[in-house]
Amino acid sequence: MSPEFAERLAALSAELETPLCVYANRRGQVVRVGVGTPKETQFSADELPRQGAERLSGLRCVATRLDGDGPSRGDLTALALQRLDALVILDVAIQGHRRQGGGLSGFVQRVHVANLVPDPLAKWVVSTPQPLGQVSNQDFDEFLGDLEDEFRREWTARVVESDRERVLLIDFFSTRTSQRAMEEELSELVQLVTSAGGEVLKVFYQRREQPDSSTLIGRGKLEEVALSVQELGANLVVCGRELTSSQARNLELALGVRVVDRTELILDIFARRARSHEGKLQVELAQLQYLMPRLTGKGEALSRLGGGIGTRGPGETKLETDRRVIRRRIAKLQGEVDDLQAHRARMRARRQRKEVPVFALVGYTNAGKSTLLNALTGAGTLVADQLFATLDPTTRRLELPTGDAVLLTDTVGFVHDLPPQLIDAFRATLEEVTEADALLHVVDLSNPAWMNHIQAVQHILESLPIATGPQLLVFNKVDRVSSQVRAFAEQEYPLAIFICAKHGSGFLALREALIRWVRSLSDLWPPMAESGTGGELGAN
Repeated sequence: MSPEFAERLAALSAELETPLCVYANRRGQVVRVGVGTPKETQFSADELPRQGAERLSGLRCVATRLDGDGPSRGDLTALALQRLDALVILDVAIQGHRRQGGGLSGFVQRVHVANLVPDPLAKWVVSTPQPLGQVSNQDFDEFLGDLEDEFRREWTARVVESDRERVLLIDFFSTRTSQRAMEEELSELVQLVTSAGGEVLKVFYQRREQPDSSTLIGRGKLEEVALSVQELGANLVVCGRELTSSQARNLELALGVRVVDRTELILDIFARRARSHEGKLQVELAQLQYLMPRLTGKGEALSRLGGGIGTRGPGETKLETDRRVIRRRIAKLQGEVDDLQAHRARMRARRQRKEVPVFALVGYTNAGKSTLLNALTGAGTLVADQLFATLDPTTRRLELPTGDAVLLTDTVGFVHDLPPQLIDAFRATLEEVTEADALLHVVDLSNPAWMNHIQAVQHILESLPIATGPQLLVFNKVDRVSSQVRAFAEQEYPLAIFICAKHGSGFLALREALIRWVRSLSDLWPPMAESGTGGELGAN
C-alpha cells in the first residue's frame, strides 16, 4: 500500500464523512470498493476466490475509520470470516492538507494492521498504531508467506492427529424449553455424532421464540459458528433440527462447510450399521425417501428451469431426471420390502404352529438389549456403548428352568423423534414387535433421561399401525445408579424388574416372570387393568 493511495482513500472518506473499504488481491488489483465498514462490505462465502483451513483467501482489505478507535469487533469478525490476508485500518483526520499540485497529506493519522493467526485462542492479532510510512515500507509478501506456512503446519497436524470428521453442533430451542431438556437433547446429539464416527469440537444452541426461516438460527449466532468453523478447522456442521433444503443451502453458504441435520445423521448411522441384505435394503429406501423432496437446491447441476426468458428448451432438466431415477428406485425397493414382509410373516406363522412364544426386546437405543440377549442366550451379537450399535434383528431360543422355551428377538433401538422415513422403511422389521406375544421393554436406568426414554418408546409403539402385546418393564444397568434413583423407580413402577445384564444380576426374577407368562398369559400380568398403562409399566 503506497502512502499516496492511503492518503487519497482517507481524503475521500473524510469528504464523504463515511467509512470506505478497498479489497485487493495479491497482485495489487482492486477487486471491490465498498461504502461502509468491513462487516458491511464483506464478500459472501461463495464469492471468495478460495477457501481452506490451511490457507488464506488471497485478499486484503484497506478500510477507513473516522472515530480513531482502530478495528472494531465487527471488523475483526469480517477478517476471520473471509480469511483475509490482512485488514488495514486507516484512522482518518477530517482536516488534512492538500498541497499544491494535488498532493494529499495528513488525512491518515495512524494505521492498525490486523491478521489471523493459527491459534484458536488468539484468533487474530492487531498491531499497535503505526505511522503510515512505517506500514508502507514493510515487506508484506514475506510476512504473508511465513503466516501461511504456519497455517499449513497447523492444518497438517490436525489431519494427522485425527482422521475423523471434525464437527460443530448447532441446535435451536424455544424459550419454553427447560434447561435440563436442552442438556439431555444436546448430550444425545453428541452421542449420535460419536456413533457416526465424528469428533465434536464445540456445541452451539440458541433460544428464541421462533426459528429463523432462512437459517434456523439468528445472524449473530451464525457468525459465531462461522468463526468457530475457521478457528477449529471444522469440516462438518450437524444441526439438531430437521432442516428444509433452503435452510441447509443457506447454512452451507454462510459457513463454508457441509451441513447435515439430525435425520440425515441418524440415516448415516443406520447405513454404517447395516450388515444384512434386508438391513441395507431398508436403509437405502429410507435415505431415498429423505432425499427425494430435498433435491432442489443441491447445486446448479440440479437446478430446475425457471420458466422465464432464456430458460425454456427441449429435453429434461437434471433435477427431473434424478427425480425420475429415484422414484423408480424407491418403487423397486418398496417391492423388495413387501417381499421381505411376506417372508417374515411366513417365519412367524411357522413359529406359531410350533407354539413357541415370542418376546421382543424393545427400548431406547443403547439401553442394553443386545447385552441382555447375549447374557440369556449366548447369541454373540455385537455389543458397544454406542447409539444404534446393532441394527439387524436377531432371534434366539431361550430354555427356561422348567423345560419351557421362548424366542427372544432383539430389535432396532428407538430414539425420540425417530425419522418417519425410518419407521416406514423398517416396517418389515418393526412387525417383529407388533407380532410378538409380549414385549420386554428394556430401560437404561443410569441415563438421567430414562423417564423421557420410556415416554419416547411408548409414543413410537403407539404410532405403529398394529397394537403391540403386553409389556414387561425391565430396568437395566442398576449397578450404575444410586439407591435413591432405584428406590424412586421402584416406587413409580412397582411391577418392573431390575437387572444388570452385564453382570447377570436380577436374572432370577426375570426368568420367573417369563415362566409365569409361559404357563398362563392371563396369570402373568393380572394387575394390567388396574395400572391403566396398557401393560406392565405401572404408574407414571
